[in-house]
Amino acid sequence: MRFRDGIRLALRAITAQRLRSFLTLLGISVGIAAVILLTSIGEGIHRFVLAEFTQFGTNVIDVVPGKVKTSGPAPTGIPTSVRPLTLDDARALAHLPGVEALSPVVWGNSEVGGNGRLRRTTVYGVNAAMIKVFSVKVGSGQFLPEEEADTARAFVVLGPKLKAELFGAANPLGARVRIGSMQFRVIGVLEAKGQVLGVDLDDTAYIPAARALELYNRDGLMEIHLTYAEDMPPAGVAEAIKTVLKARHGREDFTITTQQDMLRTLSSILDILTMAVGALGGISLLVGGVGIVTIMTIAVTERTGEIGLMVALGARRRTILAIFLGEAVALSAVGGVLGLFLGMSLAQLIHILLPALPVHTPLGFVFLAEAVAICIGLIAGVLPARRAATLNAVEALRAE
Repeated sequence: MRFRDGIRLALRAITAQRLRSFLTLLGISVGIAAVILLTSIGEGIHRFVLAEFTQFGTNVIDVVPGKVKTSGPAPTGIPTSVRPLTLDDARALAHLPGVEALSPVVWGNSEVGGNGRLRRTTVYGVNAAMIKVFSVKVGSGQFLPEEEADTARAFVVLGPKLKAELFGAANPLGARVRIGSMQFRVIGVLEAKGQVLGVDLDDTAYIPAARALELYNRDGLMEIHLTYAEDMPPAGVAEAIKTVLKARHGREDFTITTQQDMLRTLSSILDILTMAVGALGGISLLVGGVGIVTIMTIAVTERTGEIGLMVALGARRRTILAIFLGEAVALSAVGGVLGLFLGMSLAQLIHILLPALPVHTPLGFVFLAEAVAICIGLIAGVLPARRAATLNAVEALRAE
C-alpha cells in the first residue's frame, strides 16, 4: 500500500466517526491548551522578574558581612565572630581597578516627620555614588553631595511617594524633616522608580551612610554595592575584592555575590516554577492519551472484519500497524493544533483582561507541545495497532 493511500485511509476512518473523533481531539486539545497557557504564564513571570531584577544593571557586585558558603571542618581556637564591613572597607574597595562606582548601604525603618505630617518608611544610608550604582535619577534638586563619609552633612533625598505623602504638591527643597531623633534638610526628590520584587523604592528616604550608622546605632554596614566596567570579567573583580578584604579582615568573613550569580540562581528557581506549572497541564495530556488508547481499541474491535479482509487480500502486518498508528497520530496531531490555537488565544485574552499579568509564549514551547502531542498519539496507538496487526485473517473474517 502506498503511503498516500495509507494517509487517505486513516483520515477516512477518522471522519467516519466524527463525534467520537471530535471527543478524542478535545481531550488532546484541552491538554495542549493547558500546557501552553500555564507555561506562557510561567515564562511571562520569569521574564518579568528577571527584567525587574536587572533594571539596575548587570555589572553589579554585592558584598555582605559573614561567610554564607563554607567548606571543611570549622577551625578550632579561632573566634567565630564576624568583623563588620566598615566605611574604610568601602573606601579601600572604591580604589580597585575597574570599579566605576561604589555605595555603602545601611537601612532601617523609621518615622519620618515633616510639614506637620508623620510617616513610617524605609530609610537608606548611602553615598553620592548610589544613583550611578542603582541607575536612579533625580527628579528635582540634587542627590547627596560628594563628601567624606565621616563628615557628611545631615541631608536627605526623598522618594516621590514619600515626598507626596509629607508635602503634597508643595516644593520640599530646603525643608527640614525629622528621621528618628535626628534632623535633616531636604535637598532632592528622586524620579519614580516603582516597585521592584515587592519593594516600593518610591516610599523611601536616602541619607548619608555615616548618619544612618549613627541613627541606627550600628557598628558596620549591611552591604556594599559596586559597579565595574563592562569590559572587566566579574570573576576578576570579585577576586580583587576578596584579596583586599581578606588583607583587611585577616580572614574571609564576608560573602561576594555577582549579578550573574544572582541571576543564575533566580533563573533556575523560575525555570523550576515554569516546569512545575507545565507539568500540571501535562496531566490533561495524560488523560487525552488514555482517551486515544480507548478509542483506538474500540476501533480495532469494530473493524475486525475489515482487518481480516485486508490481510486476506495480501496486506502486510506492518501496513496494518502503520494504518492504525497513523490514525492515532493524526488524531493527536490535529488535536495538538487545536490545543495550540486555544491555549495561545486564552493566553492573549488573559493578557488583555489583566495587563499586569505578564504572559509570553516562546516559539520553542509551541513546537515542543505539538511534538509531545504527536508522541502521545504514537505511544497511545501502539497497543491497539499491534493488536490489529496480529489478528488472524480467518478468525477476523469469521467474526464479521
